[in-house]
Amino acid sequence: MNATSVGALLLCRAGPSAVRRPAHLLREEVLLVPAGREWSALVPEGRPWRDGGEHVDAVVGGWAAALAVGSSRPVLALWWDGDRAGFTLAVGFRRPVGYIWLADGTPVGEDEAMRTFAARLGLDPVLDLQDLEPLTTPDPDSDARARLIGLTAVLSRTGLELPAGLGPGDPADRLRSTARQADAEAVKSTGPPAQAATEQAAALAEGPPRRPWPYGPGARRAGAVQLGVGLPLVAWGARRRSAGWAVAGVVLVAHGALALTCGTPRPGA
Repeated sequence: MNATSVGALLLCRAGPSAVRRPAHLLREEVLLVPAGREWSALVPEGRPWRDGGEHVDAVVGGWAAALAVGSSRPVLALWWDGDRAGFTLAVGFRRPVGYIWLADGTPVGEDEAMRTFAARLGLDPVLDLQDLEPLTTPDPDSDARARLIGLTAVLSRTGLELPAGLGPGDPADRLRSTARQADAEAVKSTGPPAQAATEQAAALAEGPPRRPWPYGPGARRAGAVQLGVGLPLVAWGARRRSAGWAVAGVVLVAHGALALTCGTPRPGA
């Protein structure tokens, strides 16, 4: 990797049909492609770090959080630039967990983060963790790109299978060219944050839920918490010009509004 090879991949532990709708909220054109059994890969254009001067890790961390909330599935963001590489794992409303390596592969993350990563993805606590632990120890023969490739190799046991040529370490243009050759689907932004929140809430209400929505005060309390977190996050992201975290706030607002609406008992219920 070098200074021109800034890029990112978003790996969602869900099929494209579950990822397509929340991906519209990213305010970024992304290419969506199947990546094995119950996995999808999203390849972004990278405008926030190419044109806006934002740090790639901050942007994709927010995007991962937004997708995890919107799809209700784990989302792993892999990112790299000229100096570092790393990952951020988002699962539901939990605090994201991540790890960082310097460009030469020197680990600068915490061992506990890797153990949390394995637990949240349901990896084998013995065999898989044994293969992840070397990624947290010094190795002069493994640079940052090799570390990310090693991480995806462990995830292949969960069904992850990236299309040929689509791997961490390449610049966004090369990744997108590879994704197009794999018949990727282009997913475009739905518009500004306020409009996106409205559309997401409507889409969630229209789609058939996987389980009955919990009416009552519990749902309303959850919705109030989501709104309480989402609104400041949208404002903070806008103030800091952080597209990723602004989008994450949008999704929280959408879910909070939906919970407040659906959590209100119906007349006669």
